[in-house]
Amino acid sequence: MTHQNDYNLSEKLTEELTKNGLGAVPELVRVLINNAMQEERARYLQANQYERTEERTGYANGYKGKTINTRVGKITFSIPQVRDSGFYPSSLEKGLRSERALTMTLAEMYVQGVSTRKVKEITEQLCGFEISAAQVSRATAQLDQVLQEWRERPLGEMMYIYLDAIYEKVRDNGQIRDAAVLIATGISPSGERQVLGASISLSEHEEHWKSFLKSLKDRGMNGVKLVISDAHAGLGAARRAVLGSVPWQRCQFHIQQNAGSYVPRQSMKAEVAADIRSMFNAPDRKTAEESLQATITKYTTSAPRLAAWLEDSLPDSFTNFDFPLEHRRTIRTSNSLERVNKEIRRRTNVVGVFPNEASCLRLISALLMEICEEWQLGKHYCVSLLTTNC
Repeated sequence: MTHQNDYNLSEKLTEELTKNGLGAVPELVRVLINNAMQEERARYLQANQYERTEERTGYANGYKGKTINTRVGKITFSIPQVRDSGFYPSSLEKGLRSERALTMTLAEMYVQGVSTRKVKEITEQLCGFEISAAQVSRATAQLDQVLQEWRERPLGEMMYIYLDAIYEKVRDNGQIRDAAVLIATGISPSGERQVLGASISLSEHEEHWKSFLKSLKDRGMNGVKLVISDAHAGLGAARRAVLGSVPWQRCQFHIQQNAGSYVPRQSMKAEVAADIRSMFNAPDRKTAEESLQATITKYTTSAPRLAAWLEDSLPDSFTNFDFPLEHRRTIRTSNSLERVNKEIRRRTNVVGVFPNEASCLRLISALLMEICEEWQLGKHYCVSLLTTNC
């Protein structure tokens, strides 16, 4: 979509809100999804409307109306058509699925009588009507089946896998507790990114991680050359138990952040950060290790805790040097998974406290399934994996 189209869309949405307030919601949904479908067609054709390019793969053929019953009423969407093609935009179904999960989560909180007035208002605003316990049960059962099938789908060869955990507040026997949500993503030998799975539990960290990693292997995940993660509690022992022969790359971004806890004076932080960056940006492992030894010696007297921590922790972040140069930037941090976590938190913040583990897993699974489909429609993450021997 062009910048001018972005501006026109923003202007139209603002005008609708100013004129009609919340009564404009159906129109806003129609406008937003129509624009998403138009952009999806442009990506499919590799050309914007009226644009002439050598990469164009087909021609637009107008629009076909489709009326759908949504929570905010009947909306007629304009489905973009492509001449002599089976193209059909996925934007509509994906958007409805993830929002449906959010709606059901909020509705479940309301039905169970554990929600606040604010949650009740949000539920009614999203759904447009009161939701009964029976309606929630039927809708969630249908959605849960789809999401469970996705979480349990067979996996294949994954060259690199990324692991991380986020924490969501869940109500458990009248208490609000922090539940760990474990998420795994991966890159296949062909360079395709995938969300491999997710799991939620209030149980002990090591057992949860061990069970999660074992489930990935049981679903057919194989050929893993490297695990990239931060040093989460329990993950190390679980990783060694289930993926013992696979090397580990400790996330360089997180380890550099952790260094601040060992710097004795604020004035030293910038210098220490620069020293660590120089190791990470070294041309090879030998140079990085020499730089590490020099840095340990440098701080042995002025910051002994920092020197001891550097000696103990930094070597785990040098594993990427054992892999091809063109892969190192991709595997040196778990930042790609951090971006996924950020999108999840943006949506779960609306809920606040989940009524149970199942409702939390439902929403997060729907979001991850949508993200995974977006990746499969987009460009491959690291196409050099096709031609480089690891």
